[in-house]
Amino acid sequence: MRDQEEANGPFRVFMLIAAPAAAAALVAFGDLSPGHPEVTRTAAVALWMALWWLSTAVPLAATAMLPVVLFPALGVMSGKDVPGYYFNDIIFLFLGGFLVALAMQRWDLHRRIALRILLFFGGRPSRVLLGFMAPTFFLSMWISNTATTMMMAPIAISLIVRLEESGPERAVRRFSTALLLGIAYSASVGGTATLIGTPPNLSMVVITERIFPGAPPMAFAPWFAFALPGALLMLAALWAVLRSMYLRDSASLRVDMAVIREQYRALGPVTFEQRAVFAVFAAMALLWLTREGIQTESLAIPGWSALFPEPSYLRDGTVATALALILFVLPAPSRPGARIMDWQTARALPWDIVLLFGGGFALAAGFSTSGLAAWAGEQMTGLAGFPPVALVFFLCLAVSFLTELTSNAATTEMLLPVIAALAVAIQVHPFLLIIPVTLACSFAFMLPVATPPNALIFGTNRVKMLDMARTGFVFNLLAVALVTIGIFTLGSTIFAIDLDAMPAWATLSPAAE
Repeated sequence: MRDQEEANGPFRVFMLIAAPAAAAALVAFGDLSPGHPEVTRTAAVALWMALWWLSTAVPLAATAMLPVVLFPALGVMSGKDVPGYYFNDIIFLFLGGFLVALAMQRWDLHRRIALRILLFFGGRPSRVLLGFMAPTFFLSMWISNTATTMMMAPIAISLIVRLEESGPERAVRRFSTALLLGIAYSASVGGTATLIGTPPNLSMVVITERIFPGAPPMAFAPWFAFALPGALLMLAALWAVLRSMYLRDSASLRVDMAVIREQYRALGPVTFEQRAVFAVFAAMALLWLTREGIQTESLAIPGWSALFPEPSYLRDGTVATALALILFVLPAPSRPGARIMDWQTARALPWDIVLLFGGGFALAAGFSTSGLAAWAGEQMTGLAGFPPVALVFFLCLAVSFLTELTSNAATTEMLLPVIAALAVAIQVHPFLLIIPVTLACSFAFMLPVATPPNALIFGTNRVKMLDMARTGFVFNLLAVALVTIGIFTLGSTIFAIDLDAMPAWATLSPAAE
């Protein structure tokens, strides 16, 4: 993700003016759909937002607020309706999950988990590499990949410094490259395994619901069942790639695990607060996984939501909020008078991401209500002749390289309405394109600006740009290939994707909301 702070570089200053000028020109001189001016006006807003998001001429969250002003002003949507898209059940899923993550960080539970896993793997270089990647992967499923990387990188650096004192210079340098890249990449991959792990996943849920109101809701459990095996395969592939590229001459290295044991001992005994946060975290994951139950031709196990009068009223956001609230109630014995979670800690919630989500949701609603999504689909009917496998692969590949230079959340919110329209236009199941493209928005491994983990690791000055680019290029290709295979195998079963028929709900209606 590119730097979201305001900057005065010439390109950003140019885009600051060029984006609204281009949007105004499109409204004044364009007519995409004769008789339906709202289509052109919505396209103008999307163009403005896309240019500002791509260039970060202004902060991403500020750009996300444009629909609140422009949609009512241009007659696309009511000023009463637009703000409603900025706060919904998916936002509460994100906020609830993030509050639990903040509690883990407040009481050092995430550090204890990471160090414990590291001690389990042992001291051989290849095992140490996996020992760092596994906890990074696991923690990034639940907490910010930036926070996970910031926690794991200093531990890795302390280990590398020990090796530099006695190990062969070339072997240590190559091992440190593998270790640091492994942390950055496994943080990004881990986030894809859960709906709350990375912003594109959450954006996909709401955008799909807005464009296809009749589609089955994307819940935590089916996404986890599909994405976790794929993410684990990617983790294994990443470990194999890094081991092959950088650890061939590591036999002479002897990794001293004493530094890890010292850091673990420094944490002291497990506290009540850590046990309580872990219990809440485990309960939240379990409730997400069991809310809807299991339904097959030969087996029917109801979820716990069936115990309530209206099971469909309960959503994953309900669970996340309920469990997060418990943390504000439980006492913290080690700090008399304090609770496990307080609002001072909660102030660290990333409200800019909430606004970014909301802007994407509002933009998707504008695509649907104005008819722009249907118009865009009509323009892409020529792609119907491509084999579905090739189409998915090349779409994911293009998105993967695009998100090397842009925010993955902004990329998702710009592209998914168009991808949905493409699916309808060429008559393929929307999930066949939407799900892999969403995942591809998180596959940015080549450049330091691509993701915060990449930037943090590059900032250690122990990873060369060339090493990150060539390793990232290989893994971009591997990740896209694995996701393409996954959606045609496991994904088609879990999401009931029929390659020969369109679902009844897969229609784009200008009236859809």
